[in-house]
Amino acid sequence: MEKTEYTAVKQLLQKVLKTDDYSAISRMGGLTNRTYKVTVNGEDYVVRIPGEGTEELINRRDEMVSTRLACDLGVDAELLYFGDDGSKVTRYIKDAVTMSSETLKDDENIKRMADIFKKVHTSGVNTGVPFEVFEMASGYEKIISDKNVPMYDDYNEMKKHVMDVKTEIDALICAEKVPCHNDPLCENWVLGADRMYLIDWEYAGMNDGMWDVADVSIEAGFDGECDEKLLTAYLGHTPDEKDKKHFLASKIYVDYLWTLWAKTRVPYDGQPMEDWATERYTRLKGFIKEYMSINGGNK
Repeated sequence: MEKTEYTAVKQLLQKVLKTDDYSAISRMGGLTNRTYKVTVNGEDYVVRIPGEGTEELINRRDEMVSTRLACDLGVDAELLYFGDDGSKVTRYIKDAVTMSSETLKDDENIKRMADIFKKVHTSGVNTGVPFEVFEMASGYEKIISDKNVPMYDDYNEMKKHVMDVKTEIDALICAEKVPCHNDPLCENWVLGADRMYLIDWEYAGMNDGMWDVADVSIEAGFDGECDEKLLTAYLGHTPDEKDKKHFLASKIYVDYLWTLWAKTRVPYDGQPMEDWATERYTRLKGFIKEYMSINGGNK
């Protein structure tokens, strides 16, 4: 741990728990933040220190609103502190097992995820926190340009395909904006002693609920069979062709936005983030090709 992070962790512990005398500390996973499991007086806590550059990408006050909703709904860990800068202290989930692409393919875990999505999406709460995919994409494009990050030669062509898909889906589906997590990575799913949890609501906001379903399918590497199970559990009925088209379009939006997000992180995280962006961009092109084949190649 860097000295500055060590100091920040101790300061947070003192502020929230009135002591900085921990008996154990270990680094946890995460792409952009520094998160630690800390043991104080025999109790385990999670302390998050915001990562460099995240202030350009994440509105921490908005994240706090969504995090509190998730905690109120019982789908996230108990929140003890949330700072204006995004620093956070939560109670550690007992017997926590972080999910992976393999464990999320389990039938029971697919049902658990669908149930959590439905609980959040049907909560009837308007958080007032926007998650406007294409406005965010434009913002990310500006960061990429300002920081002189190279873009793909065929990016403008692929962007046009994405926008064509959006035009068609907007005419086909009148999707309600509901509270969404928007970034349900495998590592953000935690199976505790009592239930499944969905953590880290940095990108949460009002969005089409199908985004969450499509995103977790991508992150967990679901095949057609798993997708069918997830969609059926989420929708409460066997998905029809319209549902499947909506789902595929959402996959396109997911990889489009997160490709751009990853590009904004390249100046901070280097080649690993460049590689991650390329992985998503390659998959995006595959989804676009699949969508075009559904439309007889007319898009």
